Amino acid sequence: MRQIPGENRRRWFYSRTMDLIVWVAESGKIVGFQLCYDRERDERALIWRAPRYFTHMAVDDGEGRAFRHKASPILTPSGGFSAPRLAEAFRQESADLPPDIARLVSAKIAAFGRRKA
Repeated sequence: MRQIPGENRRRWFYSRTMDLIVWVAESGKIVGFQLCYDRERDERALIWRAPRYFTHMAVDDGEGRAFRHKASPILTPSGGFSAPRLAEAFRQESADLPPDIARLVSAKIAAFGRRKA
């Protein structure tokens, strides 16, 4: 993943069904992430930025436009969010992640779920 000068360092992890981009400050502290999931069907993204910013978005992949070239993917407002389902899917996919990253993302999924309840 290309690093952008002046921005926090990014780390990218991926699996068959998920992408996780983590932003890391110079101190080593995780300051944000974007977890894209359900990549094979109706892709969505959970985004967190320190200290308390959360959002849940749908991913418009830019496909499906008759007689047009594929467009760049964009994030759009999304309705439904199931924290328990996402937490379980993430648990299954996160075995090879660094433990500190897996713990933080799991905790933020749970926190976002409590906010939506």
